[in-house]
Amino acid sequence: MGREVLPLTVDRLGDLTGTCADCVFWELGPALAARRRRHPREDKEGWLTATLLEWGSPGRVVYVDGRFAGYITYAPAHLVPRALAFPTAPVSRDAIVLVTARIDPEYVGQGLGRVLVQSAAKDVLRRGHKALEAYGSGSGRTDCLLPAEFLTAVGFRTARDHVTYPRLRLDLRTALRWRGEVEQAVERLLAPVRGLGPPQPVGTAHLEDPNPN
Repeated sequence: MGREVLPLTVDRLGDLTGTCADCVFWELGPALAARRRRHPREDKEGWLTATLLEWGSPGRVVYVDGRFAGYITYAPAHLVPRALAFPTAPVSRDAIVLVTARIDPEYVGQGLGRVLVQSAAKDVLRRGHKALEAYGSGSGRTDCLLPAEFLTAVGFRTARDHVTYPRLRLDLRTALRWRGEVEQAVERLLAPVRGLGPPQPVGTAHLEDPNPN
């Protein structure tokens, strides 16, 4: 089995399965989303292009034998408009926002979650940042937020508590020292959760604005 982890670029955006390539929940934020006039794919490509020019690739895509198997995205908070809309914002100055992540159901259990998160950790450390922070869902699984209980299972710690949208933090040096039991938790974090209908990529649904005021 040949694995390859590559930077997320515009030409690889179309490899994302399901509706991932068209989701702009994080990229536009509430105000911009309300005024959106273009097709979501155009907005997504526009965001990715601008981010590539300003900061570089905001993610990694993993392929197995040439086939898409999963992805992870992350970026500085000022490039992720939705990240400013949560009641537990803003993220810490030394942290990068973990935006979305997913492993395709066909490849769950093959260690690709560890591969992706550790690849992201190495990349973010190389750019001079110390941590990843994520807005977890405190009320169970959603399609745009990672469940807080899964984030804590892989080493995230609460940076600012909230009943619905806690902000959690992972020291990147910790991510690079994961052992087997944590790697298994990563797989559970990134894999679709059974019993919720058809598998949904993390970050595809358009959630209600967490901070409508």
